[in-house]
Amino acid sequence: MKIGLVCPYSFDVPGGVQNHVRDLAEVLIEAGHDVSVLAPADDDTPIPPYVVSVGRAVPVPYNGSVARVVFGPLTVARSRRWIREGDFDVLHIHEPQNPSLSLITLWNAAGPIVGTFHTAMLRSRFMSAASSMMRPALEKISARIAVSEPARATLVQHLGGEPVVIPNGLFVDRLAEGRPRPEWQGEGGTLSFLGRLDEPRKGLAVLLKAFPAIWKSVPGIRLLVAGKGDIEEARELLPEECRYAVTFLGMVDDTAKADMLASSDLYVAPQTGGESFGIVLVEAMAAGAPVLASDLDAFRLVVDGGRLGSLFGVGDSDGLAKAAIELLADRDRRVDLRDAARFAVRRYDWANVSKEIVAVYEMVAEGLPRVGEDTSR
Repeated sequence: MKIGLVCPYSFDVPGGVQNHVRDLAEVLIEAGHDVSVLAPADDDTPIPPYVVSVGRAVPVPYNGSVARVVFGPLTVARSRRWIREGDFDVLHIHEPQNPSLSLITLWNAAGPIVGTFHTAMLRSRFMSAASSMMRPALEKISARIAVSEPARATLVQHLGGEPVVIPNGLFVDRLAEGRPRPEWQGEGGTLSFLGRLDEPRKGLAVLLKAFPAIWKSVPGIRLLVAGKGDIEEARELLPEECRYAVTFLGMVDDTAKADMLASSDLYVAPQTGGESFGIVLVEAMAAGAPVLASDLDAFRLVVDGGRLGSLFGVGDSDGLAKAAIELLADRDRRVDLRDAARFAVRRYDWANVSKEIVAVYEMVAEGLPRVGEDTSR
């Protein structure tokens, strides 16, 4: 099939949606499909050959984060040209409600269209106010996918429809190949965190507030922190006496991420909100790191209510510290969590997820003309 994928967020900055689109494109290409991705990217940013850039993105606050998106007449023109020249069997737009490249391309296109919704935000003033404006465009979507039950609930509440739930995917075997690095392992055990340091909803401040209590109770404990942001500003959140036990790794590539997770006796996910799925939990589980996560709806679903990982109250640093100390002292419990999670995580492997997505493509493309410009607009 000839497949067009649309990502509203810039490929300059790593993120869940960007990673999902990139991995899906590569899996589809490996399976023999002809794939083109339309996305924002700065002129000097290296991008894969299957990506068509619509130009530089601008930062916009969205869902407790900052999204880098594009809009304007030039974006409209480039979107139309990509649709016209692509001659796609199916168009797959991610976050089609996003008032940037995704919504623009949806307005511009006609034919078999699939939309994937990643956002989980039940109390969205924007989506409530804009739903009537977006509805005519969203009615052009032939099939709707939500990446999780919380994302599905958000879509149904604000925009209606009957989406199918197909989770985010990951390369399970690549993560399982991670190897512990001795320099990252503490005598008393190793905790790890992955996420943007300066984004409050990722919860690093909650973890750093809890760490002194863990450090005092577990001699030789280490904490690995990976992600983009101001390291010195984050370090200032720790008391001086325990700063030596925290290693800030900065941005890590896929190999280092797998090794960091494999080096971990416990992966901590202290996010405080805005999570629609929890791909980082699944990555940790695939690499063999037992998971301790905040009790968000999306995270609770991923760890099956506590069967595949432990939970603590959202934003509760004391609860995090108590749970971490108990798990670090209970090796059998950590082994049980690791073994159960490693089996369950196969559900999210791209080999399975991509087949579900292609089945949706085949369903919507059957009996419909190919994707083209919407000349009625």
